[in-house]
Amino acid sequence: MDRILLAVSGGIDSMYLANRAPELFPGARFGVAHCNFGLRGEESDGDEAFVRAWCGRRGLPFHLKRFDTRAWAAEHGQSIEMAARELRYAWFDELCREHGYEAVAVAHNADDNAETLILNLLRGTGTRGLRGMGDRDRIVRPLLGTTREEIRTWMQEHGCGWREDSTNADNAPKRNRIRNEVFPAFARINPSFVRTLGDDMRRFARVDDIADAWFRSVRDGLTGEGGAIRIPAVLALEHWEYALWRLVEPYALSGPTFEKLVALLRRYREEPRGTVTIGGKVFEGNGTALVIENELLMPVK
Repeated sequence: MDRILLAVSGGIDSMYLANRAPELFPGARFGVAHCNFGLRGEESDGDEAFVRAWCGRRGLPFHLKRFDTRAWAAEHGQSIEMAARELRYAWFDELCREHGYEAVAVAHNADDNAETLILNLLRGTGTRGLRGMGDRDRIVRPLLGTTREEIRTWMQEHGCGWREDSTNADNAPKRNRIRNEVFPAFARINPSFVRTLGDDMRRFARVDDIADAWFRSVRDGLTGEGGAIRIPAVLALEHWEYALWRLVEPYALSGPTFEKLVALLRRYREEPRGTVTIGGKVFEGNGTALVIENELLMPVK
């Protein structure tokens, strides 16, 4: 990759990424993207000024976008965290198209990845949620093998500056609570737990790849017109519950709702034909619903 956009907030992780980018991506040319979400008043403006000055000293292109994040979140019915995520990644895509960047480097590190795994487990997740984070589309994460402790040590040893985000001490957000309260307890049990979880995520990813390859090999014939799921074809599979989960993923059924669907179809599969009625059963998803008609599981119109 010749041209890389660095996503730099001014915090310690992104400043580590910015300072080490020439080593991480030898021979590449860089630009810096900074989002001012307007959530911390003067502190947000101070982050912006800090990153702008850092770029100025190094002669790097500085791209800035200011967002009214609270208004956007309210308009779209999203949390502040989700709104900020959608806004920044949409803007990164714009910058890549307009300025010819081939990739966007973000500073998620090994601790962030471990936090994501724990959050996914607490929410309930399929095998994909056990993989943790990884590269996708134009987004690259070169620090997933680097711990937060290693980042801080390197920055201090090299006299590099960064900005502290005061909201990191607020334990109301789930991620902060895991970082500030749960992880210290994990560290007392296993000081290398971040590395251990990282190794586990790589193993989970390999297993998920195998499951995904199997699903792709059997999915032909499982759906009909309009994406309707052919129930008899699914139930004929050895691993039909996994195939069903993959097929209904786009409809965002909750875990309990999916288990109700599985329980119904298991009885339909195992008990004598005609003793279990499935037609007309409805399963509510997030913003949509699925109904069974004529042995087809389909979205409600």
